[in-house]
Amino acid sequence: MQASSPDPSEQADDLFAYAVLLRTLNRELNRSASDFAHAHGLHATDVHALAAIMDLSAGPDGPATPSRLREELRLTSGAVTACLDRLERSGQVSRVRDSADRRVVHLVYNPEARALARRYFGPLARATESARGRFDGEQLTTIATFLRTLNAALAAGHAAGHETRDARS
Repeated sequence: MQASSPDPSEQADDLFAYAVLLRTLNRELNRSASDFAHAHGLHATDVHALAAIMDLSAGPDGPATPSRLREELRLTSGAVTACLDRLERSGQVSRVRDSADRRVVHLVYNPEARALARRYFGPLARATESARGRFDGEQLTTIATFLRTLNAALAAGHAAGHETRDARS
């Protein structure tokens, strides 16, 4: 049973209302990821790694690498290696050496595994598209801008916190 969330139209300027909505969204997304992990014999970290590999590979810096994955997930090198070993054994990812520099390893989300995830997360995609359909283009632009701005601010805060922790070490 889901807790009712404040109606943001009634509390558009209330930071707490946004916090509740964001936490609720986070719980729902984590629940989906956890269910996928359980259904496919993966760890929760493995599902986060798959999403990171997909997102990093679609970004401007090209394919994901173990070091970029380590930075993204904030794991130790050993933990990333263990995660990638599990993902490779389960057929989710492949490690592919760069043709120009054999020292560089790219992480490839295997097409069959990607198709499996696409089928599993189909209801999430449909719910997202249904929700998007309730807004016009200008509203969607505002929502996307809000999410990008929030993500950037959170990332900057995490980076600053990480630097502060490193300085104290």
